[in-house]
Amino acid sequence: MKPFQYLRPKTVAEAISMAADYPEAQYIAGGTNLVELMKRGIASPSKLIDINHLPLKKIEHRYDRLRIGALALNSDVAKHKSVLSRQPLLAQALLAGASGQLRNMATVGGNLLQRTRCSYFYDLALPCNKREPGSGCGAEAGVNRTHAIFFAGNGFGGNEKSLCIAVHPSDMCVALAALDTEVVIDGASGERRVPLKDFHRLSTLQPELDTTLQPGELVTAIEVADNAFAQHSHYLKICDRASYAFALVSVAAALQMDGGRIWDARMALGGVAHKPWRYWAIDLMLRGQVPSEKLFREVAEHEMQSAKATAQNAFKIKLTSNAIVAALKAATGIS
Repeated sequence: MKPFQYLRPKTVAEAISMAADYPEAQYIAGGTNLVELMKRGIASPSKLIDINHLPLKKIEHRYDRLRIGALALNSDVAKHKSVLSRQPLLAQALLAGASGQLRNMATVGGNLLQRTRCSYFYDLALPCNKREPGSGCGAEAGVNRTHAIFFAGNGFGGNEKSLCIAVHPSDMCVALAALDTEVVIDGASGERRVPLKDFHRLSTLQPELDTTLQPGELVTAIEVADNAFAQHSHYLKICDRASYAFALVSVAAALQMDGGRIWDARMALGGVAHKPWRYWAIDLMLRGQVPSEKLFREVAEHEMQSAKATAQNAFKIKLTSNAIVAALKAATGIS
């Protein structure tokens, strides 16, 4: 690990000013991903700006939305009464997302910004466009069993060729994508809000950039608008082992039911794309319908039409289809 200078701001404004003054600086909170990247030589910030003491830990319901500070710990969010009563899908995803030890350290903001767990990204001897732009994607012709099946341009090798086929690792972000979350960002130009669907990037250009954050900007909170999904939501995670592991496929399903029919629906997929993959067609395909396995199978097969496997992960297409059906059945309570 290379030497670095440690900075500890007292306010959000001071932290943003420090980042502006030191372009090679990075913010650090729980450090559950960044410290590992520094140890491996993938990240080498000259300065670390410790934001742990900033007032960004509050979890509260304000007006018509749940606001969660960027420094709120994953473990605290997962058990908070407002999250459990209003957005239980988020709690389910957080509990699926890591070991208890990691949840006690990891923050919501850090979870949003964590980097891929692709083995080519972590091995400095192997090519990786995300780590070293222009070096090539080692996974494309290498070991790609856990990699993406959804890409920009509706298929790998389409009009907008993906430069990285790694998947986004976060479970929390999959649930947040289904819940149409906004990310609150502060920076030298003031505060702005970005829908989560626009916060993470696909890999057709500049694969080294995971998000649309500008240099020096700081995520201060996320906000989830009130909805009617609390009674009929389900997070399903499928991985190689029962103990903690990253998802091969995950599904966040959120439905509004009334009179035995589905009146609103949201779905997002994890482990299948470079960013949390929002399944937009489901909103229309399920609206007004009576839930059934046949209907859910049709919905799943519709989404799989745009999937494209690489050499070793064709099994993910069927797995994802089955996971969508299972998650929708669990959310609606049908057998």
